[in-house]
Amino acid sequence: MVELVQKHPSGGYILDELRVGMMAEKAVEVTEARIAQFAEASDDFNPVHMDEAFASKTAYRGRIAHGLLSASFGSAVVGTILPGAGAIYLTQTLAFHKPVRIGDVVIARITVSAVDEVSARVTLRCEGYVGDEPIMDGEATVRVPRRRRPAKG
Repeated sequence: MVELVQKHPSGGYILDELRVGMMAEKAVEVTEARIAQFAEASDDFNPVHMDEAFASKTAYRGRIAHGLLSASFGSAVVGTILPGAGAIYLTQTLAFHKPVRIGDVVIARITVSAVDEVSARVTLRCEGYVGDEPIMDGEATVRVPRRRRPAKG
């Protein structure tokens, strides 16, 4: 059973609060500014992302967003919603299915698929959509806190 969750009031879910089927989503518009910022941050200035004249002559017939830009929206869900603050990425697999273009809204969906109580690791199904079309999917393993630290002060 899938259960849509929001950000935990503390900022993150701890191990005992996570259950298979918990799911969170985030919608992010791909803009010219995001592509430029991602290129700057990653040092990936591939002209298929940056140069319309070049990209129009490729199989994509125009500029496309970096695949890892779209994947980073899933990272935003993992780090801020589910599991949220304190989650540490250990592994990530990704498969890209369709290109993303300026103006597309990517829906990043993260679903808990397994919880390992012994290792404090959680397996997450990671999916990305533009409308109803899947653009990417994969699986992540993250370590999550067992308990919350008391506030200082």
